[in-house]
Amino acid sequence: MLVHSVYFWLKPDLTAAQRAEFLTALQALKDVPSVGQFFLGTPAGVQDRPVVDKSFDYSITCVFENLDAHNAYQVHPLHLAFVQTGKPLWTRVQIYDAE
Repeated sequence: MLVHSVYFWLKPDLTAAQRAEFLTALQALKDVPSVGQFFLGTPAGVQDRPVVDKSFDYSITCVFENLDAHNAYQVHPLHLAFVQTGKPLWTRVQIYDAE
């Protein structure tokens, strides 16, 4: 199993339409066949603590059966299209992969 967690910081001056476009493209990633489980979220309303970072706008977590499934996701047309359309809309992306 491989868990792929991605955090997105969007540009602060995006319009509501641009944010909606980003969210729609992000949600489409769940349709990549090699994605076993998919979760999309925003910062949780947990208590502020020095170790908690709630500065991101959106996050996704994809669970893959194995590294091959993850690698297939990386080159899938839906993922490539998301990166192409989303890249101009974010200021930062942080990825954590764990197995």
